[in-house]
Amino acid sequence: MTGSSGTRPAAFAVWALSRALLLLWVSKVITPPGLDVTSDVSVIYHGWYDVLRSGTYPQSDVTWQYPPVAALAILSPALLPFLDYATSFYVLAFLCDALVMGLLLRASRGPGRRTAGVWVWVAGVPLLGTTAYARYDVMVTAVAVAALLAGLRQPRVLGALAAFGALLKVWPALLLAGTARGRHTRLAWTTAAGVAAGLLALCAAAAPGSLAFLGFQRERGTEVESLGALVFHVARQFGWQGRVELHYGSLEFLGPHVGLVSTLALGLSLLAFGWLLVWRLRARTFGVSTPADAAFTAVLLFTTTSRVISPQYMLWLVGLAAVCLVLRESRMGWPAVLVVVATGITQLEFPIGFVHVVTSDATGVTLMFLRNGLLVAASLLAAVRLWRETVREPEAEPAVREVPAAPALSRAGSPDTPASAP
Repeated sequence: MTGSSGTRPAAFAVWALSRALLLLWVSKVITPPGLDVTSDVSVIYHGWYDVLRSGTYPQSDVTWQYPPVAALAILSPALLPFLDYATSFYVLAFLCDALVMGLLLRASRGPGRRTAGVWVWVAGVPLLGTTAYARYDVMVTAVAVAALLAGLRQPRVLGALAAFGALLKVWPALLLAGTARGRHTRLAWTTAAGVAAGLLALCAAAAPGSLAFLGFQRERGTEVESLGALVFHVARQFGWQGRVELHYGSLEFLGPHVGLVSTLALGLSLLAFGWLLVWRLRARTFGVSTPADAAFTAVLLFTTTSRVISPQYMLWLVGLAAVCLVLRESRMGWPAVLVVVATGITQLEFPIGFVHVVTSDATGVTLMFLRNGLLVAASLLAAVRLWRETVREPEAEPAVREVPAAPALSRAGSPDTPASAP
């Protein structure tokens, strides 16, 4: 799709209708299919809100696995004191969604831009269902989208917002992976380091327990929706004697060989980091879309290989894919399509069909193979396209065959023979 003005009103209309439906769902005016996912806000987030207001982080709660600035997201409903906690949170989630929509609409104007990215955001968020507004990830994604779009001209703003986002939920640190060599990288990375250090110091001074999340995150195992979990979904069909239990805030597989699979998943994440580092060292061509393409690829790789793939993680990928596709130069079209389809399947497995996933029946196993298979395909395709577009081997100059000079001919026509005297 081009950046023509005709598609923008249509995109906005579809966005408004779909978001009104989401608000009706999370407010329970209309009951959506599947599990009720709003308890995370009304119970868990609200409980953390009470603890944070008392002047400390929830350091005794193993489900608190977020960087310290995440406290701002949990405390944000205080901005709307005339609403109850949950309703205020959903309204703020909607406003962050609207902010992303506005940023993408503005970015889609002008030469070298298109509205395809706007449509990715319009379609991707409702495909996730109520989870989109019942987690604070839409707020983090709004910071990430703003960072990448601002970074097209202001690397310092990219660095500051990436640091802020990283202390909200870690993954926005990967936004810095594709900054152009030289001045852009220097400005973005030094700004990010300074902002991160300052925010960490402020959080540590403001309340105890700001780094408690590190220990809780380290203890997480293989969550039932992760790539590694496919091993146990299949093994269950052949009598594997394991179980699914709520563990460190998510439903995980527990039993024989789970530790090995979790370790292998960490190994895959390290391998992804190694590839990203090699790409960074080898990359030679940094275009307008390279920072967005690299961020999208990096987050795809780390999401896919993670021990935990919670449904809300798909919002990160949808937001980054939307930024890529606003830029005509980007070659992330097919990976973005795969991510959008995977987002729709994610709603089918959670919350609609989560009981099938937990019991590893045929429906649950099929859904997990489809969703995770699409993520693997998107990750590999994005990595290949990023490499091809940026790692340019020096082209060998065509060999020039030296043609010997033609010998001087005598008047008699024989070479190298002096002309006879007149």
